[in-house]
Amino acid sequence: MAAEDVWHPSERWSDAERAGWQDTRLREVVAAVVPHAHALRERLAAASLNPADVSVAGLGAVPVLSKDSLPELQRAAPPFGGWLGVPQAALRSLYRSPGPILDPEGTGEDYWRFAPALFAAGMRAGDSVLNTLAYHWTPAGHMVAGGLHALRCAVVPAGPGNTEIQVTLLAELGIAGFIGTPSFLATVLDAAEAASVMLRLRTAFVIAEMLSESLRARLESRFGIRISQGYGTADLGSIAFECTARSGLHVQREMIVELLDPASGRPVAAGAPGEVVATALNITYPLLRFGTGDLAAWAEGPCPCGRSGPRLQRILGRVGDAVKVRGMFLHPAEIELAMARHPEVARYQIVVTRSGQSDEMLVRAEVHPDRAAPVDLHERISRTFSETVRLRGTVEVVPAGTLPADARKIADLRTWD
Repeated sequence: MAAEDVWHPSERWSDAERAGWQDTRLREVVAAVVPHAHALRERLAAASLNPADVSVAGLGAVPVLSKDSLPELQRAAPPFGGWLGVPQAALRSLYRSPGPILDPEGTGEDYWRFAPALFAAGMRAGDSVLNTLAYHWTPAGHMVAGGLHALRCAVVPAGPGNTEIQVTLLAELGIAGFIGTPSFLATVLDAAEAASVMLRLRTAFVIAEMLSESLRARLESRFGIRISQGYGTADLGSIAFECTARSGLHVQREMIVELLDPASGRPVAAGAPGEVVATALNITYPLLRFGTGDLAAWAEGPCPCGRSGPRLQRILGRVGDAVKVRGMFLHPAEIELAMARHPEVARYQIVVTRSGQSDEMLVRAEVHPDRAAPVDLHERISRTFSETVRLRGTVEVVPAGTLPADARKIADLRTWD
């Protein structure tokens, strides 16, 4: 395969060039944020590291910061747990993701670094792109829009839902690109086909959910589009992305990524799965050794596309307690707060399954033996989940003693091909 154009020359740097740039950038970031971010100072002190001596090779001495710990850290030291590297007044936007977790956005073009990923997906200046990621509270929609603006694309800020309107927009505006989750892409394309609507869609960039190869093959062959996937988090932005060769996910130069054994905390061997631990070379929010909770393995060998640098094979799943459903994280602590609104419920379990290409969520609520449950309890619980967790699902109210004593709070029964 011929080497494709890249968004920035750094995507073809040698290993030595990349390592030198990351070392220099890491020292610049630490020097700039040490006066502001007490959490970073404390982590470096715990590792007996002088800020001036920090290096990529020495990061292993810094304790891993788990994503699941962020809500508690932010409550203890509001609003950002001591990790904000600039004055709050210097931020462009502030978001609230499920957890709840607060996420800051700094200034500058393409702050979340999505332009390289979208360029690799085939989006070019002058394209009109439908962005169906959420714009409300969470940063997802804004993250990708920043990258599209850097590419000089025209953005249609649609957000999720309203399938018929999305199909109409795709057709009326002659939209070339789609941004969203794999499941919603399938929903929109199937709806367009059912309505006999002709689309000029050329490329799609999907994120926030697993992309199964069977779904990609079906949609590409049926609708004649190219589908590329990316990987990122609401805390860090874009971490890695796919190219035309589909030989893995290219790690962004501003991300120092480690894959660690969840049990030992040591780097995994080539090909073995490990937790993605990322250090963001970002002055605004300089998370050091951030444990994403995602599992991945390293891809081996050079990529035919011509890009250099490390690649992840793909995201394999999750470690820890949080589960991603329809692109949104479902946190046990958040569920606990939601269910506390319903004292009639003694125990509960969230069951996540897969129906076709869509995630399904079932809330099983076991009624307390000493309390009378209102007849509309399932409707009340459904409303609570929609308001607090921002996920809809089926609610099943069951008698006391129905759930096994060892039932997990979240049972993820999905399988991926």
